Amino acid sequence: MKKFFLLLLVTVFTTCSLFSQISYSGFIHKYPIQVVMYPYSDGVVNAFYAYDKYDEPIIADGRFDTESEELILKEKDKEGRVRATLTFEDYSEGSAVLSGTWKDTQTGNELNIQLTKSFDIGYGEELEWESKELLQSVSLYDKYFKIIISKQKDDFYAHVSGLKIFEKRTDKLLQYIELECQLMGINCLEVDDYNFDGVADFSVFEASYAGPNTSRLYFLFDPKTGEYFLSDIGGVSLDFDHEKKRIYEHNQCCAGRNHMNAEYKLVNNQMVLVKKTCVEYNEDVEDFIEVNCD
Repeated sequence: MKKFFLLLLVTVFTTCSLFSQISYSGFIHKYPIQVVMYPYSDGVVNAFYAYDKYDEPIIADGRFDTESEELILKEKDKEGRVRATLTFEDYSEGSAVLSGTWKDTQTGNELNIQLTKSFDIGYGEELEWESKELLQSVSLYDKYFKIIISKQKDDFYAHVSGLKIFEKRTDKLLQYIELECQLMGINCLEVDDYNFDGVADFSVFEASYAGPNTSRLYFLFDPKTGEYFLSDIGGVSLDFDHEKKRIYEHNQCCAGRNHMNAEYKLVNNQMVLVKKTCVEYNEDVEDFIEVNCD
């Protein structure tokens, strides 16, 4: 496992801080569900839920109105149209029990919601726990994910110590992967075809550094074993071009004065450098000029 010196995103915990990450279980009408909420200090709440029968995450973001004490989450279709709302009255961040209403915006049909808090992921040196399993907001066609979150006393932040991959509908554990990654809100996992072979893979957020620089761990599917393996794909702030089958890397430092851009192709799942350019801000010309990358 690669080792990094992590610089945490301080802006998340200042003007728009993340209070905690909260996992609920309960029901919409008679249907068992799980709900994960990420409330922020400005009233924004990122959330998703999944019916236990299907294990398919459904994004439902919204806002908390402090005056009315009402939380409204909006579930949207692929075109961005609101197809359902989840409304919770008398809401307070971290409530042990939540009651609300699910409403179909097309038909007007309403169903009751009853939730009980399973656990939350708070911050502070006095907190400590091992192996809390948190459902993730993305999934594959026949699989879903839970990250394992741990926290040692005297550490202010929790970290991701593992990942479990389950089969949808049966909840059969298919694979467990040990990790050592920074915890990042609702977007720890992403799903994509990272080696351009037509099969969906996944990545795990690893770390954030100075400025916008980030890294992820990229896991590829092995059709021979039916499992995922940690690939050699890596770098800073990677972007994947599926049409050109190219990987682009962008790294900046020194308050945006230096930028590195690189282009790679994949050969046998190995990144091969195609070209690399570096620029640096020059005060004499008041513009960026190309410099040696070494």
